[in-house]
Amino acid sequence: MVPNNASGPSHSGGTPDSGRHLTPTERAEYERLRGAAKVRHRRLRHAGASVLLMAALLLAPLAVAAAWVDDQVSDTDRYVQTVTSLSSDPAVQDVVIDRLTNRVVENVDVEAVTTALSETLADNGARPRVVEGAAALDGPLSSAVRTAAETVITRVVTGDAFQQAWEGANRRAHGAVMNMLTGEREGAVRATDGTIQLDLGALVDEVRQRLVDAGFDKASAIPDAERTVTLFETEKLTKAQDAMRLLDVVGTWLPVLTVVLAALAVWTAPAHRVMLMVTATGVAVMMVLLLVALAVVRRIYLDAVPPATLPTDAAAAIYDTFVRFLRDSTRTLLVVAVITGLAAYLYGPGRAARGVRSLAQRGAGAAGGALHRAGARTGSTGHWLDTHRAGTTGVVLGAGALALVLWNHPTVGAVALVLGVALAVLAVLAVLAAAAGPERAAGAGEPRRPVP
Repeated sequence: MVPNNASGPSHSGGTPDSGRHLTPTERAEYERLRGAAKVRHRRLRHAGASVLLMAALLLAPLAVAAAWVDDQVSDTDRYVQTVTSLSSDPAVQDVVIDRLTNRVVENVDVEAVTTALSETLADNGARPRVVEGAAALDGPLSSAVRTAAETVITRVVTGDAFQQAWEGANRRAHGAVMNMLTGEREGAVRATDGTIQLDLGALVDEVRQRLVDAGFDKASAIPDAERTVTLFETEKLTKAQDAMRLLDVVGTWLPVLTVVLAALAVWTAPAHRVMLMVTATGVAVMMVLLLVALAVVRRIYLDAVPPATLPTDAAAAIYDTFVRFLRDSTRTLLVVAVITGLAAYLYGPGRAARGVRSLAQRGAGAAGGALHRAGARTGSTGHWLDTHRAGTTGVVLGAGALALVLWNHPTVGAVALVLGVALAVLAVLAVLAAAAGPERAAGAGEPRRPVP
């Protein structure tokens, strides 16, 4: 007995939900309506993917900048790492040396010294010519003071002690500011109820212990009251702390939101691979625009700083130092976007992509065949690798992407390293698959097109 399949789709011209046969006219209308529904669905997906893509591209440079600002403001180690190199920059050192020398010379009253010398000589009966000569020593003495001060200051500023002092001062200052902005109760300076307080507890304990060690036993009874001193009160402290919390949220979650929007754009689009190429290209363009914007801002900044206030080379060094991590992050994302777009293209049906895949397949096949003939046969392992090539490729690429995500502030060098390792692993897996021998699955010797 033949089962009754009237409730299923009709392969002889019936509708999907009825066993009734359609006339040619009805069948044509049905196909037209179904095609129109598919077109509307694809258009809707294209529109949704386009909106998501535009949002991701517009947020991409903002996300990079927000993450960089959050790093510089909230991470003391990152901030110190940024500014430490300034202490060894020759242009910045020249500015510090010049200003410290000027301050020393300004605090030495050369005229008073020469006047006192002239009066002393005159009182002791020196000849008028000698007295007048002493009064004319202003210029040579000022030059001698400047030369001596500059020599000493240069030795100090260019030495290791200055760099250590620079790093320590910046670390303490940044830590104190962070304690105020976050409300943490660690460190000597802290923020409480709109007031900035200096904690003298450690100093009181140190003084009390030193007094006891010096023989003043009764100093141990010094009370612990009034261990803090209020430096000043401000109504804007709460606003600053709110801004710090907002920055922490934006710097953390805006990059995540951008990545999610880009992934949704690729997933929503009917052609995932094409949308991945478009997304990667768009991100690369936005990173190039961000680099251009940094160059423009640099030019504007240098033009706005008067040379009398700060020499151009020192101003350039300061700007480049502060934005170097932002520039590095932008370049890293640019390289990642280019690699992603290129990989998506090589995964497609293009003529060049097919040629590259065919060349790689022939190379792996030749290497695997050489191993097989040499007796290094991979057997069932090679068969499994050949059968599951798409899966193993996905695992290797996913591991590379995860390594970059977990890498603390990856650079272009880190991206190149991960890419090189991933390509090396893929090459080894392909050779091992080819070394299984001629009994591999049928068609294994021909270049495969990856599953889209």
